[in-house]
Formats: sequence, C-alpha cells, structure tokens
Amino acid sequence: MLKIFNVKVYGLEESAKASGYPMISGEIPCYDDIDELSEKEIKRIKHLGNAIPGSGHDCFLKGITVQFDITYPNYWTPQFQRYHFADIVSSTSKMHRITKMDLNKTCNEYVDDVVIENLQRWVDIYNSFPEDENEITIEGNTYDKYKVFMKIISNAPLGLEQTMRVTTNYLQLKSIYNQRRHHKLKEDWGAFCDWCLTLPMFKDLCVKNK
Repeated sequence: MLKIFNVKVYGLEESAKASGYPMISGEIPCYDDIDELSEKEIKRIKHLGNAIPGSGHDCFLKGITVQFDITYPNYWTPQFQRYHFADIVSSTSKMHRITKMDLNKTCNEYVDDVVIENLQRWVDIYNSFPEDENEITIEGNTYDKYKVFMKIISNAPLGLEQTMRVTTNYLQLKSIYNQRRHHKLKEDWGAFCDWCLTLPMFKDLCVKNK
C-alpha cells in the first residue's frame, strides 16, 4: 500500500483571497499577514471549489500547493504520471541503486519469492563480475557486464517499491480524487484518496456530496 509522509501545504489562505479577484473593480488589497478567512470567503471558496471540473470556476485551487513524499510500487506510477501537474522533485533510482537494494524489503508482499530469488541471482552475478574479464558464460550463454545489468533492470518486478517527492496542487488532486477513488487498485488509490481527505479543507473544497 502507498505510504505518504513529509506533507506540506502552501498558499491556501492566499489563494482563497485571490478567488475573489474577479469581482473586485478597484484596487487589490494588500495582505502581508492573514489571520483568518471570513465567513464570506469560506462560503465563496467552498462554492467555487466544488464547481464542475473544467468549468474554470475552481481555478483558484491551482494556487494551493502540496508537496509530499510517497513510497509506491512501480505498477502505480504509469497511472499517476498521466496527470499533467504532478512534478517529481526527486526520487530513488533503480538505475543507480538496484544492485545495492535489499530486494526482500523493497519488493511488496505480492511479489513471488521465486521472482525475488531470480533477480537477486542476477544482482549477485553483476556485483561479483570479474574486473579483469569482459565477458562471462552462464548456462551456455555469454554476457558482458552491460547485458547482466539489462537482465536485472528488465526483470525488476512491478511490485518493487520506490520513493519520490512530488509537487502538485489542490486542483490536480481534485481530479485525481474524483477519477481514482473507486479504482481497481483499491489499496493504493484508496490510500491516496483517503490521504487527500486529510489535507486542510480539501473535503470542503474539492469533494461534492460529502
């Protein structure tokens, strides 16, 4: 299941204030310090935030930035990366570190032991590759070190877990929540959608029929 941690939310109050700009005909007020949102402002952002997706009325949600770390299985990322504003700040690397990983810990519970054992076998071959030899023979086949590495990276299971830090916003999370809350990958997307509901005012701003 997904693990989300080190969460930071920025710009909620400022974006709430900015949501009223379309109805201001004079000078925009300056607010260096925001104490609390008024009842009128809270009512407005709840109404705008729950507007029909794509209508443009909820665009102030783009200003509420969310950053978080997430540990995920590799089969989850192709779906997450469909969303256009979910920038990956940095992530752990299969390319750089798979030959150093503890595969029993980095693979989730659904990866068969035989898969881990086979991958570990190739990792061990790679890590013990003779420095003074360009090629080795295994079961009648010849491999150089590059081909051994390609065996490793090509046989890494989709249940291998990695961690990345992400920057996104409430508007994108609104789309993700509405599209994924009943997804077949219920452990992973279920955990993600449940986490969205823990964010400040997310339920009030982004989830209709609460």
